[in-house]
Amino acid sequence: MSTTTTYSVAGMTCGHCTSAVTEEISKLVGVQEVKIDLVAGGTSAVHVTSESALDEAAVREAVDEAGYELAAS
Repeated sequence: MSTTTTYSVAGMTCGHCTSAVTEEISKLVGVQEVKIDLVAGGTSAVHVTSESALDEAAVREAVDEAGYELAAS
């Protein structure tokens, strides 16, 4: 059974931004799909479907590696 979690990511402004975040989060073990509702210059919703719940610290690190910031929930 898979689970979908929505994270808030600040700082993305374009398709390149969403690609970078998608690529880094997709590297996490168990991630099946990443969908992003881009709010250019605001806080975007990142929907992550995975085999089981992901460690938020790992997601935060992946987003940071892409050059963006996981916003406070």
